[in-house]
Amino acid sequence: MASISDLNTLIRLMKPAARKGRFVFCVIDEERLAKLKKKPVLVFREREGITVVLDEKTADENGFSYDSVWSLITLSVHSDLSAVGFLAAVTNALAEAGISVNAVSAFHHDHLFVPVGEGKKAVFILNKLSRREN
Repeated sequence: MASISDLNTLIRLMKPAARKGRFVFCVIDEERLAKLKKKPVLVFREREGITVVLDEKTADENGFSYDSVWSLITLSVHSDLSAVGFLAAVTNALAEAGISVNAVSAFHHDHLFVPVGEGKKAVFILNKLSRREN
C-alpha cells in the first residue's frame, strides 16, 4: 500500500492499536546494547548516550534504570514521512485529555508511547478523533 499524506485521510484511517506490554526508556552504552539478548523496540543514538525503548522486564533483568512505564499504541495507517499535521492533530487530542505522549515515526507507521495507565483512554480518544473524519 502506498503511503498517505492527506491529513483527513490519515486521521480517518489511523486505526490505533495497543501493543501488549509495558515499555521503558533507558540510556545505555554500546557494550550493554550489544549484550542484550532481547532486542529493543527502538534504538536512538544521541550525543549524550544511546536511548533504548524495551519491555520493562528486560530492563529490570539487565539492571537498567528508568523513570516511568509506557504503553505503546501504533497508528496502523501507512503515513507518509512528509505528511503535515498528522502527529500534531493526534498529540493535540491526547494533550487536551491530559495524556502525555512520546511519538516516534518509523517508515510505515507512527507509534505513540503514553503512560501505562492511560493506554485504553488514549485509544478511545484516538478512535473518537478518527470517527469525526468519517
